[in-house]
Amino acid sequence: MSFKTAFIGAGSIGFTRGLLRDLLSVPAFRDIDISFTDINRHNLDMVAQLCQRDIEENGLPVRIHATTDRREALKGAKYVICTFRVGGLEAFATDVDIPLKYGVDQCVGDTLCAGGIMYGQRGIAVMLEICKDIREVAAEDALLLNYANPMAMLTWACSKYGGVRTIGLCHGVQHGHRQIADVYGLNQEEVDIICAGINHQTWYIQIRSNGKDLTEGLLEAFEQHPEFSRTEKVRIDMLRRFGYYSTESNGHLSEYVPWYRKRPNEIMEWIDLGSWINGETGGYLRVCTEGRSWFETDFPNWMKDPALVYAQENRGQKHGSYIVEGLETGRVYRGHFNVVNNGIISNLPDDAIIEAPGYADGNGISMPHVGALPLGPAAVCNVSISVQRLAVEAAVTGDDKLLRQAFMMDPLVGAVCNPKEIGQMVDEMLVAQEQWLPQYGPAIAAAKARLSEGHLIPTRNYEGAARIKVKSIEEMRQDRAAANRNAGESDKGKDRAAIVK
Repeated sequence: MSFKTAFIGAGSIGFTRGLLRDLLSVPAFRDIDISFTDINRHNLDMVAQLCQRDIEENGLPVRIHATTDRREALKGAKYVICTFRVGGLEAFATDVDIPLKYGVDQCVGDTLCAGGIMYGQRGIAVMLEICKDIREVAAEDALLLNYANPMAMLTWACSKYGGVRTIGLCHGVQHGHRQIADVYGLNQEEVDIICAGINHQTWYIQIRSNGKDLTEGLLEAFEQHPEFSRTEKVRIDMLRRFGYYSTESNGHLSEYVPWYRKRPNEIMEWIDLGSWINGETGGYLRVCTEGRSWFETDFPNWMKDPALVYAQENRGQKHGSYIVEGLETGRVYRGHFNVVNNGIISNLPDDAIIEAPGYADGNGISMPHVGALPLGPAAVCNVSISVQRLAVEAAVTGDDKLLRQAFMMDPLVGAVCNPKEIGQMVDEMLVAQEQWLPQYGPAIAAAKARLSEGHLIPTRNYEGAARIKVKSIEEMRQDRAAANRNAGESDKGKDRAAIVK
């Protein structure tokens, strides 16, 4: 069995290496064609060398073709796996730091809120170029497996404007699934769940074990858990008030709704600093910065470390390889996928990208009808969908009026800022990210003019309620194993310990 899979953004060490291991752990796939592409030749070369070493240590005949020519990498590809971050850490820093001047304190900033909206503006412009290349040079009816954030916005743009079959994939459902099993003292395999909603705001609407419904006792189980009761305060409060547990981590969820991060003096009540993902200000930016610096510095040692072992028992839980396996071999795989709604969830808009149970097998990808979400969770999702729709249309058209409306409708931005502050913040972010926003030329020129006129609204030199400084290389050397895990994992929130008090 042979086919071509192309990785876009392959310089991302965590995603690329793990996803390749998962794919090549399928016995039928051990002679497939693999291509890597990235705009950063240095990062691409390091990751390609490391992955090729893994392949050779596992005795496989696969040769990675690594190139900065995206069309060359995509030529003939049947599957395209996208993991890029447009603008890299430089743009990411502005997603976090500029909103802080206006009091918008984000933990992540990659899905909603000010950072997520701008991340989408950068990513959609590139994603539509990628779709054009896929249509022109990839295999007929190629499938795009998108891991890049903001998941819903990028998948929405590809599905509506890109002309490419696209499935959005995330590991949030699996994490919450493990937590639910944990609070009940069960193994994950003993608990069956149905999740539905939108990416990063998906809700466990059915939880069963051995035929018994576990949904009703979930709040008490989480409140009594020695760790989660401290690390997941926002999620537990949402469970208490809306009746259902949400997939996303404490830090992520806290910035998608208006209630937990709008007052600086209250933020610490809702977060924990045992792990960045519990709510640390700019936490994801910090660990990504540390991970990239560490990989750059320690790369020679990575080449000396033991290779990843390609075996079924070492395969991760990310959906991508299982979807490809289902489509190619006919084995049935059940997961949770991000697709255009089209009635799957009856009380969310048809054009929205929803996350719901799906099946992959030899007949293709099938999405069963879920029906209506409970009213409260549906209301939370619908607010976010409005922001996403505005942001997608803004990115496609370069209409900064729609962009400003997206900022105004965002729950946390709207809770913290008034319209004048939002307008000036958008101006600053457009100007700071000019090199990645080709569709906004006239709008950026106008923003520069306004910012140069003076009479600006005063801003703050605000570091956030819970900012932690980036570790130096010397500090990371004190625990190389932890530094390796951070740099090498796509899921940098895997270890979610609490501060012990």
